[in-house]
Amino acid sequence: MHAPAVVTGLGVAAPNGLGVEEYWAATLDGRSGIGRISRFDPSDYPSRLAGEIDGFSAGEHLPNRLLPQTDRMTQLALVSADWSLQDAGVDPAQLPHYSAGVITASHSGGFEFGQNELKALWSKGGKYVSAYQSFAWFYAVNSGQISIRHGLRGPSSVVISDQAGGLDALAQARRQVRKGTSLVVAGAVDASICSWGWVAQLASGRLATGDDAARAYLPFDAAARGHVPGEGGALLVVEDAERARARGAAKIYGELAGHAATMDPRPGSGRAPGIERAIDGALRDAGIGPGDVDVVFADAAAIPELDRIEAAALTRTFGPRGVPVTAPKTMTGRLYSGAAPLDVAAALLSIRDGVIPPTIGSSLADPYDIDLVVGAPRPAPVRTALVLARGQGGFNSALVVRAAR
Repeated sequence: MHAPAVVTGLGVAAPNGLGVEEYWAATLDGRSGIGRISRFDPSDYPSRLAGEIDGFSAGEHLPNRLLPQTDRMTQLALVSADWSLQDAGVDPAQLPHYSAGVITASHSGGFEFGQNELKALWSKGGKYVSAYQSFAWFYAVNSGQISIRHGLRGPSSVVISDQAGGLDALAQARRQVRKGTSLVVAGAVDASICSWGWVAQLASGRLATGDDAARAYLPFDAAARGHVPGEGGALLVVEDAERARARGAAKIYGELAGHAATMDPRPGSGRAPGIERAIDGALRDAGIGPGDVDVVFADAAAIPELDRIEAAALTRTFGPRGVPVTAPKTMTGRLYSGAAPLDVAAALLSIRDGVIPPTIGSSLADPYDIDLVVGAPRPAPVRTALVLARGQGGFNSALVVRAAR
C-alpha cells in the first residue's frame, strides 16, 4: 500500500493574478486576464488576443546573473517554484542530498529567447548570439534551472505531451514520491507570446479570431471558434504524506489520488477518442466511482467537435448534468502545458474553500448536456475533483485530486 502523495505548496503565475491568493480572488470574482497582445504588435495576425501576465518584473525576484540566461518562461517558472517551496515551508538547503527532484512539462520551450537570438544572428552576425541560446530555448530548461537554483538533485525529468503534459508531470511526481523520493517540485509554466511563437501557435488552426476579449474563448458555447492562448501556469510541491506530517507541514492542500493517460486513435480509424478511457482509468486508479466526484475541471478546447467529444465522455461517465463542470481557464486563456497544473491548483483551492469557480463568457449550448458552472462561483462541498487535459496530436490525461485523509 503506497503512502499518499500530497500537495503541500502552490506557486501560481497567471494572467489574472500573480501568487495563489491573488489568482484565486480574481478567479472567484470572474476577472479575466485576456486582452489584446501588448508584447508585440499583433495587427497583422488573424488572432490578436492572449492572456498576458502584467506587472511581473523578473529582476524583482531573481538575481541579476540569471536574467540574461533565461527566457521569460523560465523566469516565471523559477519564481513560481520559489513561491511553492515557501508556501510549503520547505528550505531546500536543509533537505538531504538527492532526496528531492523537479519534474516539469513543456509545450514550446524558450521561444522568445530563441527569437531574439535568431534576430541577432541575421541582423548582426554569429558572434552576437548568446552562448545561453544553447540551453535557454530547450524544453527541459525549467527543470534544469529550478534544480540548479535549489540544489534539487533527486529524480528529475521533463514531460512532453503538449497541453496534457502538466498533468502527466504531476503524475510522474506522484510515481517518484511513491518510489521513495521525499519531495518533488512539479507542474508547468509556459510562455511564448512573441511573434515567432505566435506563428507557431497559429499553425494549429485552433486559435480564436476577433478582438472582443469577452467573447473570444467560449468552450461549450454555440459561438465557440477556438481558444485564446496565454502564459503562466503553476508549480506544486508534492510530498509523501507521512514525511510531510512528520516534518510538521503547515498545510496539506490535498492528495494526488489517481491518474491515467491515453492516446486518441489514428484519424479515420473509426475508433473512439481516448478521453473517456482516461477518465475511467483515473477513477479506477483513485479507487472511486463517478458518484464520488464533486466537480470536473474541463479541458474546454472551444472547438465544437472537441467540446462535443469531451461533453459526451462526461455524460456517459456521470450521466446527463450529473456533475458540476467548470473551466476557469476562460479567464486566463489556455496556458499550454501550464493550464492543467493551474486547474489542479484551482481544484485544491476549491476543496479548501468549498466553492467551485465559474466559467466566464460561455452560455451553455443545447448539444452539451453538462452542468456547466457559469457566471458566478457555486458554493458546494468539494472533497474530490477530476481535472482533464488534452494535447494536440491525441494526448489525453486525467487526474483525480481529493482532500487529504
